This record gives sequence, C-alpha cells and structure tokens, in this order.
Amino acid sequence: MPYTGSCACGAVTAQVSGEPVAVRQCWCRQCQRLAAGSPTTNAMFATSDVSLAGTLARNSYVAASGNTLTQSFCAACGTPVMGESSARPQFRTLRIGFLDNAGGLRPTVAIWTDEAPAWAQFDPAMETHPRQPPAPAPKT
Repeated sequence: MPYTGSCACGAVTAQVSGEPVAVRQCWCRQCQRLAAGSPTTNAMFATSDVSLAGTLARNSYVAASGNTLTQSFCAACGTPVMGESSARPQFRTLRIGFLDNAGGLRPTVAIWTDEAPAWAQFDPAMETHPRQPPAPAPKT
C-alpha cells in the first residue's frame, strides 16, 4: 500500500511507494523531547521509497549510540517529519503522525527502553531493546 504524508499546514508532503521495514517506538531522551515526554512512533522506509516536497528545517546531533541523527520538521509549522541516522542512510524514519494513512501501522518494537520513564508501559507482545538494536533487514 503506498503511503502519503503531510504536515499540519500542508507545506511539506510525502509520497512513499513501499511498505515499512519496521514500525517502532523510540524512548530515547531526544525522542521524548520531540514527543512531549512520550516515545516517538516511527515507520522506517527504504530511502529510495520516500519522496518529500516542501521546505524542511533540520537539527543534527550526536546521539547516545554515537551516530549523527538528523531530525527534520516542517519549517513553517514545526510538525515532526522524520529522522535520519548516519549509520543507516538506507532508511528514512517517518513519524507516524506525519503519515496521512498510517492507521494500519502498529509498532512491534520498542527501543531505548532503558531511558523510558518509570511510568512507561510496554505491550508484552512487542519486542523491546534497552538501547539501540541492530538495523532491520530491508524487505525484498
């Protein structure tokens, strides 16, 4: 199923031609900052499947994993759009809230659970990783 995405003001849009290789929650402290204290919920797509239009603002930093992460958001309204890792250029991690038709996507993995607050709850059916897991294999 192809996916589309748009920010709150419509200035940034996306077309995604493939299925995600993973859908997961990230509980790292940077993601908690982005998500007002909760995890970010993200769908990882092959970079070649993602086409973006519009002006993105970006913020890059070295994460606890040692990788440089770049967070992109709409320059006009601030809607979080995606994250990119220097260690995984083959993927674009789109925020579920940015996707227009993500209702059928459900996270199956929670990562950086060691940084989750004490009140965080994890679905027992989800795979969990205390820190950074290995990269998911591309779907063929």
